[in-house]
Amino acid sequence: MTTATRRKMLPSLLAPAALIGADMKKIPDFTYNVADAKTAKEPFGTHTKYFEGPTDQLKLMVAGSVTLNPGATPHPAHKHEEEEIMLVTEGNGIIGLKGKDKKVAPGAMMYCAANQSHDIRNTGKTPLTFFYYKWKA
Repeated sequence: MTTATRRKMLPSLLAPAALIGADMKKIPDFTYNVADAKTAKEPFGTHTKYFEGPTDQLKLMVAGSVTLNPGATPHPAHKHEEEEIMLVTEGNGIIGLKGKDKKVAPGAMMYCAANQSHDIRNTGKTPLTFFYYKWKA
């Protein structure tokens, strides 16, 4: 995948940041199954977004999962206003955080403060799945 292609996909993954302050509907109390989520096939794999919007205590909360094809990354290293947690549940790869790479496998979890550079790459021969949670107070 080329850098230009990744840059085209980046706005769709970061769209919640642009919507902060917009008239978004509060996330309802609900138990979310994958069938309730919005799933999109992407060149890098599959992106599933479970929910996105404000809560009683946060301006924005987003939760989803990404399954990366072998050798893929959803986007180059980037920064955003939200804090983020990523939890790897399947596969092997690398998470880059503030310019330092760390090998990851199922059970690995990353916390990234706001405005810190981070990325994830599938370095294995099988899909890598991670769940992400982003929020802005």
